[in-house]
Amino acid sequence: MGLTSGYVFAGAVAAAVGLFAATVLLWPRLAGRTWRAVVGRIGLLLSTQLALFASVGLAANNAFLFYGSWSDLLGREDDPGVVVDHSAGADRVEVVERRMAPVEGGSRADRGGRIHKVVVRGARSGIDSPAYVYLPPEYFQPEYRERSFPATVALTGYPGTAENLIKGQKYPQTAFRKAREGGMQPMVLVMLRSTVAPPRDTECVDVPGGPQAETFLGEDLPTAVSRTYRVGTAPRSWGVIGVSTGGYCALKIALHHPQRYSAGAGLSAYYRAAEDRTTGDLFQGDQSARDRADLLWSLDRLPQGRTSFLVTSSRKGEDNLAETRRFIGKVRPPARVSSIILDSGGHNFNTWAREMPPALEWMSGRLSAS
Repeated sequence: MGLTSGYVFAGAVAAAVGLFAATVLLWPRLAGRTWRAVVGRIGLLLSTQLALFASVGLAANNAFLFYGSWSDLLGREDDPGVVVDHSAGADRVEVVERRMAPVEGGSRADRGGRIHKVVVRGARSGIDSPAYVYLPPEYFQPEYRERSFPATVALTGYPGTAENLIKGQKYPQTAFRKAREGGMQPMVLVMLRSTVAPPRDTECVDVPGGPQAETFLGEDLPTAVSRTYRVGTAPRSWGVIGVSTGGYCALKIALHHPQRYSAGAGLSAYYRAAEDRTTGDLFQGDQSARDRADLLWSLDRLPQGRTSFLVTSSRKGEDNLAETRRFIGKVRPPARVSSIILDSGGHNFNTWAREMPPALEWMSGRLSAS
């Protein structure tokens, strides 16, 4: 039976209840000081607690779909995702640490690339946000000295930390390896949190009287990076990718800002802004702003530019499959849409590790330097 099966959960609950009852009934018989009695008491207590923890863990997994199968839970789901094409002014980057360890290939930047820790200052939004910029080895090689590079913005989920895009999800390492293998072109990666006003979850929205998160990501960020690094300025030079909340943001930024971004990839994305205690009042009663933050609404009512979208889900383990299919069905030319639909995979880093490499290859195929 599968990890998310109701029978598995019911069995775990029944085991917890049964062991609790057994503990109550057998405890008087195990009250002695013999080693058998002590071992019996320890065994009953441990078994009951394990069954209780398993029940709570299964309930949480069924509610939030962290893992879609036993293999997913144990980290044994490693089949990569397969992309299916459904198409018919004052902004600047302040470099905080210019010489960080190269990604791979030794100490030389022209062999292993570099990662800069930066602060992006947005003139329109008034937001300053820390980020990491990965520069591929080619950026430092003489034959590429006059060349600009395409750039992809990588966003975390919420709450997330930008460092996890490097250490956990390994965006720079994957981009380095794929480029070396010929699977994608060299790209600059700009890595940051999806929320630019932590600890608040801004959902990449321009909050009335609050953080102008969409303006920062949609306008300020590409302008500032292009002025600091050799990155193309045309929409075809810019893409954005993210997971979970970051995936929602990536699709929204690409959809709402086709004059800046030509591609957006949402891994395990949802399609309308969350509103809860972490977000606060995002829209201040403005229904038009709330509607605009609904991507399915936007696809129906806003012009669709020459933007490419990539969406992902799982037939078993994710709860966004139905809305992902609705998103696919609403994309109209000249926009294009592709998807990665796994057989099994929950809302977790193991799933995203299977989707991110083919997603980066997909992104590379839709961007150009100038």
